[in-house]
Amino acid sequence: MKKVVLAYSGGLDTSVAIHWLRVRGYEVIAYMADVGQEKTTTAAIARAKKAGASKVVVRDLKKKFVTGYIWPALKAGAVYEGRYTLATALSRPLIAAEQVAVAHEERATAVAHGCTGKGNDQVRFEVTTQALDSSLEILAPVREWEFKSREEEIQYAHRHGISIDVTKKSPYSIDKNIWGVSVEAGVLEDPNAEPPQDSFQWTRGAEKRALKERVIEIQFEKGVPVGLGGRKRSGLELIEELNALAAPYGIGRMDMIENRLVGIKSRETYEAPAATILLQAHQDLESLVLDRELLHYKEGVSHKYAELVYYGLWFTPLRSALDAFVDQTQKKVTGTVRVKLRKYSAQVVGRRSPHSLYKETLATYGAKDTFDQKLSKGFIDLWALPYKK
Repeated sequence: MKKVVLAYSGGLDTSVAIHWLRVRGYEVIAYMADVGQEKTTTAAIARAKKAGASKVVVRDLKKKFVTGYIWPALKAGAVYEGRYTLATALSRPLIAAEQVAVAHEERATAVAHGCTGKGNDQVRFEVTTQALDSSLEILAPVREWEFKSREEEIQYAHRHGISIDVTKKSPYSIDKNIWGVSVEAGVLEDPNAEPPQDSFQWTRGAEKRALKERVIEIQFEKGVPVGLGGRKRSGLELIEELNALAAPYGIGRMDMIENRLVGIKSRETYEAPAATILLQAHQDLESLVLDRELLHYKEGVSHKYAELVYYGLWFTPLRSALDAFVDQTQKKVTGTVRVKLRKYSAQVVGRRSPHSLYKETLATYGAKDTFDQKLSKGFIDLWALPYKK
């Protein structure tokens, strides 16, 4: 009997997939990755075993997620289509890479996932697998099986004694990790419908809260956040604390039409309190310490980096090469950024760095001014020379 390692979420699709794969002659090892999705694994483990999994492997990947994926993307300034902070997209290559590792440990010949045929995640899982071990067979039950609806899956689960929780029905498809929440489906499929309050997970109720403005300080070393309010924090602690601080204000909500990799447009809502604050603070610190040409060139790199993450091309030579460039740009991105939290808003109100390129004596219009304004006439004449009539 061939072994397959299934990326198992504990939900309906992957629970049914365990039994569906077993019927087709596979021994199924259910693999669960903890990237901070806030799900109880005890019930999911029991459900997997009842569905027929021979073994359940659980990996806590939160710290690896922060240091190996989130921080590189933060340093790169990676935001897809100017708004999506890539929480789900960043987690997939890590989950898939660990799945390949589990397959090797268990001497499995195949891996499987529960992604649909119209989403981005199928690409991210499968490209990662092929990049790391192309000899593994890849199975995608949801793309292949006979079920046409959720109801048919539920009937199948009942027929075969698969334990599922269908009492907490939600019209939304939700994905969570420590870097953010992605929500789609239900009424959100109408791009003109305002997101209902029950679609929000972390920031729900923000519109009703009367919170005072709050200023926080974030410390960076070489582009990486290392402290909050002057106190050192591990990456995981810092992200969790910022999420807790900013979510009640409704900071990090996004509602966007995005272009999926498979070619369709999708309406998504996101919540990313910590990511929103850290990306903004990091960008502001860069503006203080990077020269104009480097800063402007890096903007194009940021755009490309975000596309690589979104398109499932993490384990590629280009992404590794861009990391080398980005790391070079971050050598002087050290300092402190002050951010004011308000309802639905995080505004940078101060920044300082030992590597600051800002010179008050050149920028001021006051008595300290040392800028020789007479030089500007010659500069302008030379700048305009190619365009003179």
